Amino acid sequence: MKRLWFLGKSRGGLLLILALGFCLLTHSTFGLAGERASGEGAGATILEDFGQPDGDGFPVGWEGSRSTITAKETYTIQIEDGTHFLQAKGANQRVYTKKISWDPKVQPILKWRWRVRSIPEDADLVAAVFANLDTDLVFIPVSTKYVWSARKNKGVTTDGGFFSPTEVVIRSGRQPVGEWIEEEVNAYEDFKQIHQHEPAPQAWGISLLGGPGVEIDFGTLEVSGP
Repeated sequence: MKRLWFLGKSRGGLLLILALGFCLLTHSTFGLAGERASGEGAGATILEDFGQPDGDGFPVGWEGSRSTITAKETYTIQIEDGTHFLQAKGANQRVYTKKISWDPKVQPILKWRWRVRSIPEDADLVAAVFANLDTDLVFIPVSTKYVWSARKNKGVTTDGGFFSPTEVVIRSGRQPVGEWIEEEVNAYEDFKQIHQHEPAPQAWGISLLGGPGVEIDFGTLEVSGP
């Protein structure tokens, strides 16, 4: 009888400990999740501030869409008045990073700034920022391409088809030159409207592209809640 009483007591104590542990774990988990979601939705997260150049002056964690070696010849990090930025000169490919932490549903607003230095007379594309929020069945990024065009009107949207991103003109014209301009888009809502489905819970990444013959600077990229 003693043995059975002790076993029952031990089991009861063990069950009580497990129950208390579960309650504490549940409270802690849900509390942290709520705080995390609230914090991300209310505040801003910097995706890239170009403060970490490698030995060649290229942003750490970034790659070229065709060749990182040749991308380093046309994209370099510069610093001005203590602020870092990525300068593109005569780029012939885009550069991208996948090492970001961004849930576009929680933080739908994408912000960045850019500054054009010179544009060829025959230029159309000045620059573009790609919000790569998902991948297709063969793991190709599904993207929205936000464009500064020298010729196309603001608001013009061009379907990219199966192999190219949909292009949205958010800035038109050749001015201003030498002045930082801030842009803001709702990348989450744009994605749903254009691609007709929800993006992935974790964005694939961000890409940048300077137009042919164009000299342009890209500043800090960040995301925030609505």
